[in-house]
Amino acid sequence: MATIREIDDKLTVLEERIAEFKDEMKDIEQLSELHAEYDRTAEMASDLTPHDRVFLARHARRPKVDDYIDALFEDFFVQRGDILNKEDKSIYGGIATFHGVPVTVLGHRKGRDLQENMEFNFGMPEPEGYRKALRLMKQAEKFGRPIITFIDTPGAYPGLDAEAHGQSQAISQNLAEMSALKVPVIAIVTGEGCSGGALAIGVANSVYMLENAVYSVLSPEGFASILWKDSARADEACKLMKLTSFDLKEYGVIEGIIREPLGGAHHNPSVVYREIDEMLVRELRRFKGKSGSEIARDRYEKFRNIDSAVLSV
Repeated sequence: MATIREIDDKLTVLEERIAEFKDEMKDIEQLSELHAEYDRTAEMASDLTPHDRVFLARHARRPKVDDYIDALFEDFFVQRGDILNKEDKSIYGGIATFHGVPVTVLGHRKGRDLQENMEFNFGMPEPEGYRKALRLMKQAEKFGRPIITFIDTPGAYPGLDAEAHGQSQAISQNLAEMSALKVPVIAIVTGEGCSGGALAIGVANSVYMLENAVYSVLSPEGFASILWKDSARADEACKLMKLTSFDLKEYGVIEGIIREPLGGAHHNPSVVYREIDEMLVRELRRFKGKSGSEIARDRYEKFRNIDSAVLSV
């Protein structure tokens, strides 16, 4: 049986061949055969293991936060810096409009190649990034703007400088401040959501996950290293960690799942953008007319109720 990596590679080759046939107006019958072969190959990705979903969550071609911002929002104005120190490029955010409504949007930023990965620190924020995120969110509260966050990180940066500059304090302050925000917060886990590095922008009224995203206390490799002293057992760890969108929906940790095309979001991002757009319209409508105290209470109740949801499973 083909692995998810082999299926993904074949889908990519078929996409390139289909695009070539369309550009050069080649034989229509052959083009139809290519489409049929693509559908058959994609169907092979309909029954994925948790480890398969980790592979897709980390895929280099998976849409990034700037892709979502470009596709879903208008009039985006980027904001930088934490005022105290440096600009942390692993957190990307600013002010935008969504269907004419002013919003604050931010998220973890990963690169598309090695150079960008280095520039954005592989999506692992330092304290400056979390302070920037909090600055944007407090500004949003001041002006009554809903907050939308996109989560995709292997975790907060664990370096000595980050710890010296207050990494744990920055994360804990975000958790505390976000829990009391008086504007709606909607979080979407688009790829990896690991540890406090994810939760620091994930204390939301509503949390959604893309179908092949993962959300966990740490990476499967880290889990396996701690439990068995063997990171090679990450596949086994994925099954135990209950980190998939389907697991977390069952446990009441998230409100809903954004469906992806077979083979992953990177094979047809427009489908995912449309699903997120519809979800955001629905969620923002739900909070329209609610007072700040009601919105904060709603968020509090969401997290208080997770324990009972898990115990009932």
